[in-house]
Amino acid sequence: MNRGLLISLQILVAVVTLVLWHIASSTTLFGDPKTISFFFADPISVIKRIWTWFSSGTIWYHLGITLTEAVLAFLIGAIGGVVFGFWFARKPLLAAVFDPYVKAANALPRVVLAPIFALWFGLGIWSKVALGVTLVFFIVFFNVYQGVKEVSQPVLNNARMLGMNERQLLRHIYLPSALSWVFSSLHTSVGFAVVGAVVGEYLGSAAGLGYLIHQAEGVFDVVGVFAGMFVLMAFVLVVDGLVSLVEKRLLAWRAS
Repeated sequence: MNRGLLISLQILVAVVTLVLWHIASSTTLFGDPKTISFFFADPISVIKRIWTWFSSGTIWYHLGITLTEAVLAFLIGAIGGVVFGFWFARKPLLAAVFDPYVKAANALPRVVLAPIFALWFGLGIWSKVALGVTLVFFIVFFNVYQGVKEVSQPVLNNARMLGMNERQLLRHIYLPSALSWVFSSLHTSVGFAVVGAVVGEYLGSAAGLGYLIHQAEGVFDVVGVFAGMFVLMAFVLVVDGLVSLVEKRLLAWRAS
């Protein structure tokens, strides 16, 4: 599909959604507009609130805190997931021994871990980073592990016949084969890194987008809640776009 047409259709979906939202919150077409705007706010007020935040500069400090937490969680979790995923995939005995423990750790509800991390690391950024790491790590780990296991056996056999050692196999066979899996997990992990940061801020912090949303909820400021949510969504889309640029560069050899 033509890229220009695709972007136009994506913008059209957003415009239609905003128009329907505005009609629902300002007319009687879908019910009482006062009730709808009380529970769902209205798009004009949300846009004004976001504009006020950015024009006054009050949002930048909170956005910077959340960005720092999310990026650290993303990098630490992704690097750890890639390293351990490759290691476990190349060591079947190690993977078999630790398999139940990895699955048990992945099954733990992350919200339960948030107060524990706050106790261990305090209410600063590192408790939020730790929570984000637990979300990102397992997504990347399982994808990398599966990606390495899916490498074609005939390709491996041919590479070994040509005399490749383990380091060359890793560089020329395993890594290229697993890159698609890695980037698939990274796209998902971007959102989860932000979720970890925001949930941590929501449960206990003095700054960040999660803190702003929590403060707005505390006074039933629905406009503030939706404004914070939209800023979060835009933030995730920007970071995901950066991951896509890196993916496009590293996977230039892959057929469309």
